[in-house]
Amino acid sequence: MLRIISEPWSARTELRRIRERFDDPDIRQKESLVREIVDEVRLRKDDSLIEYTEKFYHQVLDPHQIKVSGSELDAAYQQVSQELLGAIERACQKLEAFHRQRLPKPWVQFNDDGTVFARRYQPIASLGIHVPDGNRAYLSLLLQQAIPARVAGVKRVILVSSPGAELRIHPAILVAAQEAGISEIYRVGGPQAIAALTYGTETIEPVDTIAGIGDFYVTLAKKLVADRVRVDSLYNASDLVIIADKRANPRRLAMDLLAQAEQYSLASAILFTTDKTLAAEVQERVHQQLQVHPQRLLTEKAIAHYGLIVVVDSIARAVELSNSFAPSHLELIVEEPWDLLPSIRQTGTIFLGASTPKAIGDYLGCNATSVENFLQSSIVIEYPADPFQKMSDTLETLARSEGFISAVESIQSRVEGDGE
Repeated sequence: MLRIISEPWSARTELRRIRERFDDPDIRQKESLVREIVDEVRLRKDDSLIEYTEKFYHQVLDPHQIKVSGSELDAAYQQVSQELLGAIERACQKLEAFHRQRLPKPWVQFNDDGTVFARRYQPIASLGIHVPDGNRAYLSLLLQQAIPARVAGVKRVILVSSPGAELRIHPAILVAAQEAGISEIYRVGGPQAIAALTYGTETIEPVDTIAGIGDFYVTLAKKLVADRVRVDSLYNASDLVIIADKRANPRRLAMDLLAQAEQYSLASAILFTTDKTLAAEVQERVHQQLQVHPQRLLTEKAIAHYGLIVVVDSIARAVELSNSFAPSHLELIVEEPWDLLPSIRQTGTIFLGASTPKAIGDYLGCNATSVENFLQSSIVIEYPADPFQKMSDTLETLARSEGFISAVESIQSRVEGDGE
């Protein structure tokens, strides 16, 4: 049941509990299991992937079935509606346009004294995207990662996802992946997939960056391999906070909370409002919708554990609580949302007004994932001999003040020339 809280101390306690939901009390036991899985994949490669698929997903996987075939990719287009295909194509176009605007530009500065400063950007070499469940069409998660990677110029992007019944991966995922430029897809998920992306197997070549979400075991696997490959956020927290005044529509608020909760069981969905009547109406609507929700088990779990309505005495107090919680997504459903912006701190994406739900960010790219996540930047500096000579005294003084004697000698060796 979605709870309503009005006492400030109780609200802060609950918000802290939700914020710390990734601090699993059984973490040592789970870390041990994940370490075992990672080591097994590193040593036994495809054989371990096959065994873990049977153990965890109760599916018999032959070596040649690990990779999704070209014929399956082609067939996926016949299994989705033209309406869905068109929506995927439009979303890809919008996402690409959005991220191209954010693509950083290299620059070079030639100074009159002959010195040169520049910044260059290079795409990462390869990216592996983990989608948690091949039975579900996690289109937003896939496109949010794949499109900015394509805009960044990443040459090799692959997808891994746990197989469903009959080793099936949802055809919408296969279509969306291809529309985003991915044709290398594997039927592996969980920590074993993270290990395969890191160390490689006979079938899967390793990547140098891993992105995507999963359960707590996937998070632990990413943590274990983070010293070998680049990973995105270890804790893929998805938090939605809504700040709403008495004019807000209770049905929309309820649907926004449910839309957040249905994504996965650790998603948090929180409403701050000044209106007790509105809070009660939203609570009742959420309860009613949960009874008929097609993803009731997962959604109800998220609502029960990480859903919350907090009745506050002012919008200013709601902003204060939101800032302390630091959500990844914030909806401002108030009369003048722009007026609140200067006081908003510690949040990822902000959605302004009643007609701007979080779904805009999920499907059209206005979220925390950036094209810069898939770029490596370098500063380039050239100092010719003459300007270096002029700066040498300054450099020596600074280095000597820090006690860096070798740095001083490094500077002096260039001032004095190549002689001993």
